[in-house]
Amino acid sequence: MGRNRAGVLEFAVLGLLHRAPMHGYELSKQLNMLLGTFRALSYGTLYPCLNKLYAEGLIAKEGDGPDADATRQGPATRSGRAGRSRIVYRLTAEGKERLQDLLTDSGPAAWEDDEFGVHFAFFGQTRADIRLRILEGRRSRLEERMEGVRAALARTRERVDSYTLELQRHGLESVEREVRWLNELIASERRSEAGPES
Repeated sequence: MGRNRAGVLEFAVLGLLHRAPMHGYELSKQLNMLLGTFRALSYGTLYPCLNKLYAEGLIAKEGDGPDADATRQGPATRSGRAGRSRIVYRLTAEGKERLQDLLTDSGPAAWEDDEFGVHFAFFGQTRADIRLRILEGRRSRLEERMEGVRAALARTRERVDSYTLELQRHGLESVEREVRWLNELIASERRSEAGPES
C-alpha cells in the first residue's frame, strides 16, 4: 500500500473508531463498506496499520484474554488454533486530536480520488466551512479533468476505434455526473450556511 493510501487507511480507521470501539474483524468489515469493495482490505494491510497507530499512542487495545496485548496477524487469530480474537481497539485522546487535524485538512490532497471519499464519509463530524472548501476543491479538480478528457476526445476522435471512443465518453459522462452531484451538495451547504430566511 502506497504512502497516500496508507494515510487514507489510517484516517478511515481513526474515523470509525471515533464512532465506536471495535475489534479487528468488525473494523475490517466497516472499512470495506466505507472504502468500497474495489479497495477491499486484507489483514495484511489492516493489522500493520493498527499496530502503527497503537505504537504512536493513537489507539488503545483492550481485551479479556491473557494475550490481549499480543500483536496479532489477521485471520489466524480467528482460527481454531489461536481462538477468537478478543482485542477491541478504541481511540485515545491523542487519536481524537489526530482525527480532528485530519478532519480540518481541506487542502488539495482532500480533493483527490483516494482521500475525497474518506473525507466525505466523515462530513458529519466536519465543520461546515471545511466541508464546503473540500466540495468546491473537488469540483474544481473534476472540472480540470473534464476539460482534459474533452480535449483528448477532440484530438483523438478520428484516430481511435469505436470502443476506445466509447470508453472515453463513458469517463467523461462519469465526471460530468459527479460535477452535477457536487453542485447540488455545494448549493445545499450554502443554503444551510445562510440559515432560514427571515
